[in-house]
Amino acid sequence: MPRFSRRTALNAALCAAAAGLFAPAAVLAQDYPVKTITIVVPFSAGGGVDAIARLLAEHLRTSLKQSVVIDNKPGASGMLGAAAVVKAAPDGYTLLMGSAGETAINPLVYKTRMQYQPAKDLAPITLVTRVPNVLVANTSLPVKNVEELVAYAKKNPGKLSYATSGVGNPQHLNGELFATLAGVALNHVPYKGSAGQLVDVAGGNVELSFVSMAGAAPFLKGGKVKALAVTSAKRASFAPDIPAISEYKPLATYSLENWFGLFAPAATPAPVVQKINAAVMQALSDPALIKRLQNQGGEPAPMTPEQFRDFIKAESAQYARIVESAKITPDN
Repeated sequence: MPRFSRRTALNAALCAAAAGLFAPAAVLAQDYPVKTITIVVPFSAGGGVDAIARLLAEHLRTSLKQSVVIDNKPGASGMLGAAAVVKAAPDGYTLLMGSAGETAINPLVYKTRMQYQPAKDLAPITLVTRVPNVLVANTSLPVKNVEELVAYAKKNPGKLSYATSGVGNPQHLNGELFATLAGVALNHVPYKGSAGQLVDVAGGNVELSFVSMAGAAPFLKGGKVKALAVTSAKRASFAPDIPAISEYKPLATYSLENWFGLFAPAATPAPVVQKINAAVMQALSDPALIKRLQNQGGEPAPMTPEQFRDFIKAESAQYARIVESAKITPDN
């Protein structure tokens, strides 16, 4: 081959390579998805995050015309699963169904013990549901509502305990916020899951718990515990008969919910993130899915990636105030 032709061929190859460097995001988004998508749930199967993820996956299989599987990676308060997604290829095929704990609260509590930093290492795709917790009590506790609970706690300082599924999660913060605003002392008893904590509340070993409606429902239906209030600013659509804690005027500012959202590794191309966001938006407009999410104790609340990022910042600011005020550490 003549020298000029070789140089021309080399230049053409270099141009093609350069084009490949600058155009992959658009091409990837156009073709995406071409293989199975994995949604990592950083908690065990059967829990609230897992249930929501599986409901969403059913609809994404249709809208994205591709297989969507759930991979449960529990451990370390959700941080093992989240860390696995952070380390995954940023191509849109490994996603995280994260909760407030491992994506917003844990950095405030575990700090240098964490293997990742959510704000830097994860790309928010969309909020999926807001998940108010329900304040439940042992049926023998002589209170019927929040007002009576506060009065009882003040008359019996240090006597009441509340169970949660772990240190530093939204349930724990629910209890600390309640104690601070009500001016009462509550003992925190962390468990490794909602089933154990509710069994002990039903048995009278612990008086109270802040837990998702999905976890509380079987115990409420069986009359094993009683619901006193929900932790959202207003009554939840899935439980309109249960008052909000904020309806008790001295606690009018009370509002703290868990929430579940979809994330990707930080370097995932924006066009891919937008394509996933559009698919979730479409899924969450389906009345049938909305109803099923509400049956799980969730309030569907889709957002753009930018809105979701701002939402996390605002939530994190509230969490930081509670963590600092209550001096929450990994050991309490």
